[in-house]
Parts: sequence; structure tokens; C-alpha cells
Amino acid sequence: MGNRLARESSPYLLEHAENPVDWYPWGPEALARARTEN
Repeated sequence: MGNRLARESSPYLLEHAENPVDWYPWGPEALARARTEN
């Protein structure tokens, strides 16, 4: 399951890019989703 983390440069985020979780890196997209779901 690839997700948004696969496009990141952080080794830590890349390590978790294939986890079965819909991860978002910190940024406008994550904040917008948080606003719509809260």
C-alpha cells in the first residue's frame, strides 16, 4: 500500500511509506483533512 509518504525525503517517513495506514506528512493537505473530519 503506497501512500503520500512515498514522495517524502525523510528516511523515517520513507521507512513507513508501506505501512497499512493512510499517513499524511505535515502540511496543508493534512491540516485540511483534519479540519473536515473534526
